[in-house]
Amino acid sequence: MLNIKETQQLVNAELKKINFTTEPLALYAPIEYTLAQGGKRIRPVLCLMAAQLFGHAPQKVIYPALGLEIFHNFTLLHDDIMDNAEVRRNNPTVHKKWDTNTAILSGDAMMIKAHQFICNCEDSKLPKVITLFNEVALGVCEGQQYDMEFETRKDVSVEDYIKMISLKTAILLAGSLKMGAILANASEEEADLIYQFGMNIGLAFQLQDDYLDTFGNQDTFGKKIGGDIIANKKTFLLLTALKKAEKEDKRNLINWITVEHDNHNLKIEEVKKIYQKLAVDTDSKNKMNEYYEKAIQCLGEIKGNESVKKELKNFASQLMQRIN
Repeated sequence: MLNIKETQQLVNAELKKINFTTEPLALYAPIEYTLAQGGKRIRPVLCLMAAQLFGHAPQKVIYPALGLEIFHNFTLLHDDIMDNAEVRRNNPTVHKKWDTNTAILSGDAMMIKAHQFICNCEDSKLPKVITLFNEVALGVCEGQQYDMEFETRKDVSVEDYIKMISLKTAILLAGSLKMGAILANASEEEADLIYQFGMNIGLAFQLQDDYLDTFGNQDTFGKKIGGDIIANKKTFLLLTALKKAEKEDKRNLINWITVEHDNHNLKIEEVKKIYQKLAVDTDSKNKMNEYYEKAIQCLGEIKGNESVKKELKNFASQLMQRIN
């Protein structure tokens, strides 16, 4: 059995073997550039760990796992265009290093390459694998659309937000695990359980990311604290605060998110004070733990390799330890 670190090393080694340097170079060079920037490779690792959970060697399902990583990076490439982001993993984004048209076309090619890799599995598994991948890929697009709509919508609820992050973030983690299970001949019930494990971990992780953006330590979080507050991003924290706030607190919060303020540091501190007064920081932690506990419960119900289950449980626990 390979542990998570060894599985990550396998994924990186196999990615390096892929040769994208074919003509036209302007189409494929941005793909190589994107995949060479590293990352945790969480999605392919989860796919391979799920395969091991149900008795399959990771090398037997490596190509679909690589397809998931290519797809994930495709979504980041197009997200960067939509966000007009200049930097990704401390490097210029593709549309800044080349241009927007090149980034769009290279992203499209990555999506097709992802399909090619995912189709490289046993013929008997292909219908289920492709059906799952198409559902997941479309879900990610739906989540991104909801996220963009939320920027201008004034009626976004906490429930709307949870639906959005379940599609934009959690569904790909869940789908990666389920794909590994399908490829390893898991029963439908067990494939659904590992899917729910991934969905709940994904939700907990995104809520934690939102929390850390406001209450985290900049040195350990890796990016500037308060970005969501400055951008008036409709996170669990803001939506819960708007729901709970009354009278003066509500007036102050609405003022901070509707009126342009030049002093960003002051805005961050004042909004944080309102959040803490309303205990939405605690609400957020409680919601994270709720999803984490659901995930661990689903994992516990699976009759699979106990060593792999322990690895997956440790993986989930380490994700949660960023704030504990």
